[in-house]
Amino acid sequence: MAAAWVKKWVPGVDTALTYRRAWLLPDLRAGLVLTALLIPVGIGYAEVAGLPPETGLYATIIPLAAYALFGPSRVLVLGPDSALAPIIAAVILPLALGDDDRAVALAGLLAIMVGLILLLGGLLRLGFVTDLLSKPIRVGYLNALGLLVIISQLPALLGFSIDSGPPIADVIAIGAGIAGGEVNLTALLFGLGSLLIIVGLSWGRSRIPGVLVAVVLATLLTAVPGLHSTIPVVGAMPQGLPAPALGGLVWADVAALALPALGVALIAFADTAVLSRTFAARRGESVDGSQEMAAIGASNIAGGLLGGFPISASSSRTPVAESAGARTQLTGVVGAALIVVFMLLAPGLTGYLPSATIAAVVIVAAAGLIDVKGFLALVRMNKVDAALSIASFLGVVVVGVIEGIGVAIVLSLGAFVSHAWRPYRAELGRIRGLRGYHDLSRHPEGERLPGIVIVRFDAPLFFANGGIFDDFVRRVVTEAGSDVHTVILAAEPITEIDTTAVEELLELDDFLASRGITLIFAEMKGPVKDHLRDYGLSRRFPPERFAGTVGEAVDEVTGTLRGDLEGTEWGDEH
Repeated sequence: MAAAWVKKWVPGVDTALTYRRAWLLPDLRAGLVLTALLIPVGIGYAEVAGLPPETGLYATIIPLAAYALFGPSRVLVLGPDSALAPIIAAVILPLALGDDDRAVALAGLLAIMVGLILLLGGLLRLGFVTDLLSKPIRVGYLNALGLLVIISQLPALLGFSIDSGPPIADVIAIGAGIAGGEVNLTALLFGLGSLLIIVGLSWGRSRIPGVLVAVVLATLLTAVPGLHSTIPVVGAMPQGLPAPALGGLVWADVAALALPALGVALIAFADTAVLSRTFAARRGESVDGSQEMAAIGASNIAGGLLGGFPISASSSRTPVAESAGARTQLTGVVGAALIVVFMLLAPGLTGYLPSATIAAVVIVAAAGLIDVKGFLALVRMNKVDAALSIASFLGVVVVGVIEGIGVAIVLSLGAFVSHAWRPYRAELGRIRGLRGYHDLSRHPEGERLPGIVIVRFDAPLFFANGGIFDDFVRRVVTEAGSDVHTVILAAEPITEIDTTAVEELLELDDFLASRGITLIFAEMKGPVKDHLRDYGLSRRFPPERFAGTVGEAVDEVTGTLRGDLEGTEWGDEH
């Protein structure tokens, strides 16, 4: 029992106990390659989050080690994320009021709160909550976040700085800086050159990460001629290890971060869950969503306690680890250990790393969030989903990052209610030469059965759509004429019925009975029948009011034997 619990919730122990010698060299090699990407990306996302650059490395080291112990995926790489960094900045900076130490403490507290939410959600098996963010909503807010990150990095790419504000104000300030001659041409050349290297090697499918080439080359070119004094650079990292940095916090800070923590937790897990499932499927493995949620929670707690900020899985670093040959979580441990070595032995190297190069690294990563093809596909497939995506995009850009997430969730819930409130509904009939009963609105050549109306309602019946269901059936019956004696409800799509909808159903049954019409339920699922019985309607709707299929109901009404239909052009399949 204990062994099974450990294997489920601490899979890193099981991996260590079953580790194969053949995996060691690939894991070490992948860890080395991964490290070259982890350092500049960690620094870059820390700057996007408005935090000191070293916190990006702390937020990489500790979560990688924690996930190696608790994470169910063998290749997933955790760390600072382009989707989370602007959210963290929007939450933390207004509360920090320019105090870096307070900003770091608040970021650590936010990570701990996000971690606790995810850990509790995992233990309670709440992995399904990511369904709150539908694809159109996710496309919209990720497009917006990508755009915001790119805007935030343009000043660094151009070699000057601005006072950050709303997106429109930032764009105006950037334009003013360009018009005012503030552009540092040397920094701009470094930035554009780095962009070309990263993008070019990516398009060329180089085995060497473009980020590594750009960072090393830019650092060497800056150090050799002494350019670090003429262009903005990241600056040397403090020498040392991650340590607690939660001083000065009060309970009011917890209250201020409560709602943002929920939003960050939802997004962090949504991105991680999709990535985890994708890579697990490619490796022929399976990953439990709730277990993944708990592991991400534990990793965030560990990172927040030791100077980090909220993190999630990385869609850019995970493929690098996989393509480099990673076999197990040891790859992440090697990456974390090598970053520690860097911070102890060579933290001064970043004193020669141009800020424009880091901006290029972040811009390329943020561009990966922007999904133009996905949005255009939504426009082609479903105009309503496209409108939801646009609304989500505008919510983030215009209202704000945190508020935009709330808008996205509300829109997702609204879309669900809208689909369930006004679902597809159809009258079914026969089409000569085709088996079954078909939607007459899609087949004008079809015809009703004499005296029989067959209807279908493609949604659960609940308080919001019960009246629509009632009105729909009454309208169809009225249009069918006075000779109708039976209404057959093809009830298979109806998976639930609440007390309000039951009242509507009873009113409909009374209306039909007053006109000498019998209502019959065909293909109704057992649990829905149980609900009707629990509501005390067994006498109102006895067994003879139910049929296994639409064809069976028609046979009962018309007195046709099923064998009589064999070999004819009419079928009974629905």
